[in-house]
Amino acid sequence: MSVAAPSSAADSRAAMIERAFRLEYLTFAWMMVEAAVAIGSGLAAGSLTLTAFGIDSLIELASATVLLWRLTVELRNGQSFAEDAERTAARVGDALLFALAAYVVASAGWKLWTRDGAEFSLPGLIVSVLAIPIMSFLSRRKLGVAEALGSRALRADAVESITCGWLAFVVVGALIAQFLFGAWWLDAVASLGIVWFLVREGREAWEGDECCDDCE
Repeated sequence: MSVAAPSSAADSRAAMIERAFRLEYLTFAWMMVEAAVAIGSGLAAGSLTLTAFGIDSLIELASATVLLWRLTVELRNGQSFAEDAERTAARVGDALLFALAAYVVASAGWKLWTRDGAEFSLPGLIVSVLAIPIMSFLSRRKLGVAEALGSRALRADAVESITCGWLAFVVVGALIAQFLFGAWWLDAVASLGIVWFLVREGREAWEGDECCDDCE
């Protein structure tokens, strides 16, 4: 029995990694759709809120790509091999989130200064509504697998999925308000709500990574 235990543990971890792969493939596929629709409809409607939502989807797409690579490396070379590269990639993702937040603030300020409004976008509303249950499903599954694997990277990716779900709520609210009231300033003000989530996501990921560095 004692001889078979290590092999059983390794098989169990490999099965969890395969589950993580499936979740990341689903994330990758959805983020491709979300980014394309959000950015395309955002540019067409002149909506900063939708465009920022789509750019955040691209950042999460990059994160999913890095995590897929990291999981592949673990299967081939062991858990510790990819940690340095994973940390560097995570820092790049954090920097992109902060840069996106700065872009949104600057653009919102410009739209308010020039009194430049946005049009209602039905495709943007549809993709934002769909993102809420999809991100909820993915984040719950990722958190469970991350706990089983003890993976900081997968947990951080799950937190990004949670943030994406909250961002979708902001976008849905902004689009519905735009449809009902049509005020020119709604899009710019709503986009500033996205900034709070972007900064929180980037700060928590950065501080969590620093904490892990100190513990090593």
